[in-house]
Amino acid sequence: MEEQPFITLLDYLLLPFYLVMILFIASKIRDSYYPVGHPWRPYFIPGLIAKILGALFIGFIYQYYYGGGDTSKYFEHAEVINSSFGESPIKWFKLTFRLANWYDGPYLKYIDQMEWYRAPTEYMVATITALIGTLTFTTYLPTSVLLATLAYTGIWALFRTFATKYPAQILYVAVFTLFIPSTIMWGSGIFKDTICMFGLGWLTYGVFRLLINRDFRIGGIIMTIFAFYLVASIKVYILIAFLPGLIFWILSTYSHYIRNPFTRFFTKIAVIGICLVGFVVGLTQFSSSLGKYSLDKVASTSYKIGNYISEQAGDAGSAYDIGEFDPTGAGMLKKFPAAVNVSLFRPYLWETRKPIQFINAVEATIFLLLTIKVLMSVGLLRVWKIIASDPTIQFCLIFTLIFAFAVGLSSGTFGTLSRYRIPCLPFYGLSLMLIYYKHNPPEKDFFALNFK
Repeated sequence: MEEQPFITLLDYLLLPFYLVMILFIASKIRDSYYPVGHPWRPYFIPGLIAKILGALFIGFIYQYYYGGGDTSKYFEHAEVINSSFGESPIKWFKLTFRLANWYDGPYLKYIDQMEWYRAPTEYMVATITALIGTLTFTTYLPTSVLLATLAYTGIWALFRTFATKYPAQILYVAVFTLFIPSTIMWGSGIFKDTICMFGLGWLTYGVFRLLINRDFRIGGIIMTIFAFYLVASIKVYILIAFLPGLIFWILSTYSHYIRNPFTRFFTKIAVIGICLVGFVVGLTQFSSSLGKYSLDKVASTSYKIGNYISEQAGDAGSAYDIGEFDPTGAGMLKKFPAAVNVSLFRPYLWETRKPIQFINAVEATIFLLLTIKVLMSVGLLRVWKIIASDPTIQFCLIFTLIFAFAVGLSSGTFGTLSRYRIPCLPFYGLSLMLIYYKHNPPEKDFFALNFK
């Protein structure tokens, strides 16, 4: 049965009103916090517009090219939830927050229409969509635009984190946090990824304010906890990759207070060891909560998902192969270089079969060329010394490598990979830029690919 259009005439009639409203409010915020002359002012509105255009673009793609997909399913769930309000606000409240049991008779006519009611991570996206939909008459495009605007606050928080720490490189911080094409395209619509990017941005900002700047204002603490909860509820594996880098960031930042070199080195080793043991114990103890991401299941899960997707999508020309591997921890680690490579630098230009794949390939090629430029202009030994001396670069790279390894190993197709990898791309771009400018004068152009 053909899916009903989720973008209707009412969407197009209401959309201009919401766009004008959002841009009006955003301009007031910009003028209030970033007056003329403020170094961040030139990026605030363009970053928001890019986010909005990303939400509209991906919505049009799923409606008029794919004819539906997970974004339309999230929206359909939101429509069902909000349709219950006319019958009873109490029913709406219970359905919105999954308080009704799936077998409750008075709710069955709604729950039977929602296949993800018993899937907490997917249903949370539907819940957020439904809540925003109360402000948009539950129309797709206005809801998507409002969600993108909300998500932009998290991306802007990520920008603020690094722009504050590296004011001499604001342009490049803006490029890698606000204007990476795939993060705009896949991190703006009604998707899990959009909400996770919102949470990851606020989580990074909150941790930086709390632990590095020692800013303990209650609002920042609440926002950090909320961001942590969102990411943990929707994609817990992002946190699994994020926490090791974060722990090392904090450790490296504060280790200089230990004056004795031997004691400082021993403390680092001891803390890293304790963290690793705690990490393994935590994954084991909470295996029931983590489900397929628990220690005893993550290897076999990655193996099964990768093989299944490769088999299903092989004829479509979007599957990739990093070679066979044993579904064990050791077997997975042997594929570390190949998995990281596919996440950061593929598809190559000659591997593309579709227009959207070509956009991803161009982006991946740019990252590859920038990586080569940094290695050639700085030198391998100097790169290692710069990484060893800068806790922020260490944090960015540890998160990038762990996350890229995980998604590269398990995605199976370039289409899936292009969405799953977006959380690590800003951090990888920032780490390349910071390594380059730790070695070169600030007036040199990072994007001038002369390889001299």
